[in-house]
Amino acid sequence: MSMSFERYMLDTVQPMRDDLTRLGVQELRTADEVEAALPTAKGTALVVINSVCGCAAGQCRPGVGKALEHDVTPDHLFTVFAGQDKEATAKAREYFAPYPPSSPSIALMKDGELVYFIERHQIENRSAEAIAADLAGAFDRFCR
Repeated sequence: MSMSFERYMLDTVQPMRDDLTRLGVQELRTADEVEAALPTAKGTALVVINSVCGCAAGQCRPGVGKALEHDVTPDHLFTVFAGQDKEATAKAREYFAPYPPSSPSIALMKDGELVYFIERHQIENRSAEAIAADLAGAFDRFCR
């Protein structure tokens, strides 16, 4: 029995989605979901641009997980998946100006406005612990 490419991709990507959703991070899968969530989220919102790359697996997602163990965390947790939920990712990136698109990346918003951003180049050659420390510092600064 052959498996379709779409089914293969769903099965391959699902564990990467689960790395964040099991932490309580809400997936935004469509542009409409992004538009309904990001501009209206009161307080602080973490938005993770997830991806299939190695630095997402080795540094970004584990760093987010460690950061969410901090005593101060954002009010809302969201994620979009670059390369998978393309329209949702494009819509989310509209809120991250002036930063160019990069994945993975991590945004912190306060009352619908971007206040902190970690780009791919700040993820790919650093440890999950260093990323978590950066996020914890941002949480302390913006989420109190």
